[in-house]
Amino acid sequence: MDLYAERGFDGTTVAEIAARAGLTERTFFRYFADKREVLFWGAGALQNLVVEGIAQASPETTPLNAVTGALEATEPVFEERRQFARQRQTLIAAHAELQEREVMKLASLASAIAAALRGRGVGEPAASLTAEMGVAVFRIAFERWIDDARRRDLREHIRAALAELKAVAAAAVTGSSTPRARKASRPK
Repeated sequence: MDLYAERGFDGTTVAEIAARAGLTERTFFRYFADKREVLFWGAGALQNLVVEGIAQASPETTPLNAVTGALEATEPVFEERRQFARQRQTLIAAHAELQEREVMKLASLASAIAAALRGRGVGEPAASLTAEMGVAVFRIAFERWIDDARRRDLREHIRAALAELKAVAAAAVTGSSTPRARKASRPK
C-alpha cells in the first residue's frame, strides 16, 4: 500500500513490491499471480469464514439469517484492518482493472455461499438468490463502513443494509413505494 501510495498503482512494479517486502520476484510469484492480487490476498480466508459460519448456523435459522450471521462474524477481521481497507477501496475505485477483479472475487464469494446453503438443504434458485442478496448487503455495508466518520461497527452497517433490502422487497410485494421513496416524495 505504501508503494501504491508513493508511485501509484500503475507506476509500481512487482520487483519494487518484492524488494520492499524483502523477497525475490520468484518468491512473490509463489504467493501472488500479479500485483493486483496483493490487494485481494484475504479473499480465500474471508470466503472460508463465511462458509463456515453458514455451516455452523442452527438448522432453524433461515437461509438469509444464516448468511447475515456469517457476514457479521467477519467484522473482527475487518475492524483491525480498517485503515488498510479504506486505502484498498480507494485504490480499487480508481482503477477499472481492480474493480473487475473485485467483482470476480465477490462472484466467487456468492458461489461459495450458494454452495454452503445447498449443503444446508436449501434448493435452487433460493440458494443462489440468497447468496447474491447476501453479497449485495455485504458490499453496500462495507462501502458504508469504510466511509463512516462515526466509525460504527461493520455489523451495524450489515444490519442496516439488510433492513433496507427487506423494506425494498416488502414494498415490491405490496406494490407500494419504499419508505425512503415515500419520505422523499412528501411535500416540504
